[in-house]
Amino acid sequence: MNWFNSLFVSQSPLQAVIVISVIIALGLGLGKIKVFGVSLGVTFVFFVGILAGHLGFEIDGSMLQYAQSFGLVLFVYELGLKVGPGFFSSFRSGGVKLNMLGLGTIAVGTLMAIALSLSLGIPMSDMVGILCGATTNTPALGAAQETLSQLGRPSAGAALSCAVTYPLGVVGVILAFVVVRKLFTRPKDLVCHVHEEANHTYIAAFQVLNPGIFDRTVRDVASFAPHKFVISRLWHDGKVYIPTSETVLREGDRLLVVTTDADAPALTVLFGEQENTDYNSTDIDWNAIDSSLISKHVVVTKPEINGKRLGSLKLRNSYGINISRVSRAGVQLLATPGLVLQLGDRLTVVGEAKAIENVEKLLGNVASDLREPNLAAIFIGMVLGLILGAVPLYLPGFDSPVSLGLAGGPIIVGILVGAFGPRFHMVTYTTSSANLMLRGIGLSLFLACLGLSSGADFLETVMSGDGPLWILLGFVLTVVPVLVMAVPAMRLWKVGFGETCGMLAGAMANPMALSYSNDTCDGDDPAVAYATVYPVSMFVRVIVAQILVVMFV
Repeated sequence: MNWFNSLFVSQSPLQAVIVISVIIALGLGLGKIKVFGVSLGVTFVFFVGILAGHLGFEIDGSMLQYAQSFGLVLFVYELGLKVGPGFFSSFRSGGVKLNMLGLGTIAVGTLMAIALSLSLGIPMSDMVGILCGATTNTPALGAAQETLSQLGRPSAGAALSCAVTYPLGVVGVILAFVVVRKLFTRPKDLVCHVHEEANHTYIAAFQVLNPGIFDRTVRDVASFAPHKFVISRLWHDGKVYIPTSETVLREGDRLLVVTTDADAPALTVLFGEQENTDYNSTDIDWNAIDSSLISKHVVVTKPEINGKRLGSLKLRNSYGINISRVSRAGVQLLATPGLVLQLGDRLTVVGEAKAIENVEKLLGNVASDLREPNLAAIFIGMVLGLILGAVPLYLPGFDSPVSLGLAGGPIIVGILVGAFGPRFHMVTYTTSSANLMLRGIGLSLFLACLGLSSGADFLETVMSGDGPLWILLGFVLTVVPVLVMAVPAMRLWKVGFGETCGMLAGAMANPMALSYSNDTCDGDDPAVAYATVYPVSMFVRVIVAQILVVMFV
């Protein structure tokens, strides 16, 4: 049995892979167990790694550092790709208010951490770990550790303080939500709202009865109408047509128009009269509306189409068809000429069967082509992120330069590529499941190695020394910012309880708190607020962790 024991004890590449894999497998399995309806998920890998380190399992230091760094880079880059498309749009309208409240939550916690560090004499290298554990933010911890290493300072304290404060960081936000609901909510705070995507499509039929547009072309009508719309079909004298920009609108024409909910009333005034038929039902047979035209979904699978504007393809003039709407990641988008197409977009094409076949050849429409992720683009993006992370930044008042590091650089590049990559014809498409798997692999590697490296001293730290103080301070840093921001958000800024919970869960990077919010609040307010705040908050916390280290260590 010596050969079997050596697989777990004798340090080698094989032993490193086995130990890390066992830690991840056990952690993911135990993470599915719910206690009072709450489970730790992938975070349990961290605690299994701590247990393995406490039991004396060790792997080669360079291999441990490599696996931990690679996992962190993979996770934060894929996270950036995921949140990139919505990162900048999250600042629109109500998103500005929610993001400002989220940043206020971060500011309260950060100022408290600085004050506690200075008043209690706790080194910032330890306090930043306490803050990361209190906010359940391991990417920020990785960024802080990287900066500590750049400054030549030990980072073990940050990992240990994060480990001992993490469990209460998970449940502390939920306890704060319970307190807020019991003591500070009013009946109107519990009212939920139905959210619609700003450009979510709405389909309606109109009669042309407005004399102001009689005998005018579609181009003319669109030029003086401030609202976006697409005319999918036009009926004139009993015949159906695919309208072009030069099509002339006549009195009594029927139009099938794709627009948005908000613009529908204005278009009723523009055209004359809206019909009562509901064309937004999911069970409508579009091919049965008329006999000469069919409607078909065509998927963009050719890389050369990625990043091109819909209007530049001239599909209507070249093929005699119309694109009524575009579906992207389950969201229906209005097919305006300026819409930038991406791989995986599903276009609703209306026209004759032969014309649609030609459009399919142009766009691809081969779903199997999307099953293979563009791994080369992923690794190129990671390289660009690491290059950006290594650029020295000279800050006023500091002798030595700092950098964004392994966490800051890749997450910034990931956000930029996710948001603007298709505009520069970068093929960044991955399926949601592929992105989720890559993020899961990266985070699992990082947490397993982080726990393994800090496990040897974990129990000693908890039972003696600064451990109890760290736990108390971590709980304070979890609960107080939530309580401080929750009440003003509902009273001063008129944010409902569900939105407040989602905003705070996103600001604290706490998906378990979001699950609690979804279970206790009707509607989708918590989920929408969480998605709005999370990208900005995650980015800011990664940067703040590095700034704290640079300024106070």
